[in-house]
Amino acid sequence: MPNVAVIGAQWGDEGKGKVVDWLASRAEIVVRFQGGHNAGHTLVVGNETYKLSLLPSGVVRGKLGVIGNGVVLDPQALLAEIARVTAQGLSVGPDNLRIAENVPLILPLHPALDRAREAARGERKIGTTGRGIGPAYEDKVARRAIRLCDLAEPETLSAKLDELLLHHNTLLQGLGAETFTKDALLAELLDLAPRLLPFAEPVWERLDIARASGARILFEGAQAVMLDVDHGTYPFVTSSNTVAATAASGAGIGPSAIGTVLGIAKAYTTRVGSGPFPTELDDATGQLLGDRGREFGTVTGRRRRCGWFDAVMVRQAVKVGGIEGLALTKLDVLDGLPELKVCVGYRLGERTVKHLPAAAGAQAAVTPVYETMEGWSGSTRGARSWAELPAQAIKYVRRIEELVEAPVVLLSTSPERDDTILMKDPFAG
Repeated sequence: MPNVAVIGAQWGDEGKGKVVDWLASRAEIVVRFQGGHNAGHTLVVGNETYKLSLLPSGVVRGKLGVIGNGVVLDPQALLAEIARVTAQGLSVGPDNLRIAENVPLILPLHPALDRAREAARGERKIGTTGRGIGPAYEDKVARRAIRLCDLAEPETLSAKLDELLLHHNTLLQGLGAETFTKDALLAELLDLAPRLLPFAEPVWERLDIARASGARILFEGAQAVMLDVDHGTYPFVTSSNTVAATAASGAGIGPSAIGTVLGIAKAYTTRVGSGPFPTELDDATGQLLGDRGREFGTVTGRRRRCGWFDAVMVRQAVKVGGIEGLALTKLDVLDGLPELKVCVGYRLGERTVKHLPAAAGAQAAVTPVYETMEGWSGSTRGARSWAELPAQAIKYVRRIEELVEAPVVLLSTSPERDDTILMKDPFAG
């Protein structure tokens, strides 16, 4: 059976946590391959709710979790998350969590720089979480990052901190923010070393062995395609590539090992933070979607902006993200609405366009072209088979398939892990 990569097909918060948790029951290993603790997955298991940011969702299922080199890792955030889920009854240790030895670390100076820059932008802020993700990725590509393996070499670590502080303290001072001292950072990292190094290994080797033995691997993406640093609504994006191709470089495997690519999309659209949102609803319907869907960011706590399903955007995500099938979530939120709208194109001046433009000005200027569909009066909540769905709900799902040019292979009808309709097993290829 092939492996599966799960990515978001909108702007994140599509319900990837539940879907990954559901799929993890069929996998042996779950791998996080990009992003940092700016991503959040909420898993509802019976009466327990787990909020994960760094830990692969498979830990809730008792599977081996892997944090790949494509992630930027905040050591304090990871240890705090492990302590939190341990208090909820889960066991997380080096036996069921492995971390790439070459993963870059987020240090206290990264969120400090992140927040200082955002404050300096004023009204032009881009909505960063302020957790240091962007500055940490900058250090990675500038070849000055502190990586997990460096904690085992105090002399190397000391020299690398000199270079890092030369860069960051200059920026922080220019922004009027507090600077950092080498001694304090070095002491903190040396204190963290014995707690983190037992998790470290060349995970590419473990994944290669697992793949050769026929083990099923689930690659868990964070954020979503339209937040991809190349393909998203730039500059209102995250600082990493979120498309499925990143699973290869972010975990240390060949592209042929990624397997089936499953995209997650809500039956409507949401977005947290700033940036363009063509189908956003600033009315009672938008408020209703937010209230019913409990639309608050797992990480930020901010209320999500809500709007109609944008088939143009999801079709674009399908194409650039390599998505072969969709998992459609939160269909039940639309129950009882007399009519539904689906965006089938954009108007840009006098032109109709079938994709979201790359330029920021054009992105902000597009207006949606809608197709109106009849709603349904029955309930979809908790449905576990097509036979339980109202006919008009099935028609809505089928129309989405046509517009985005990808089949819906999994349908989620509530936050509960078993309220799921499976049309095709992603692990079956």
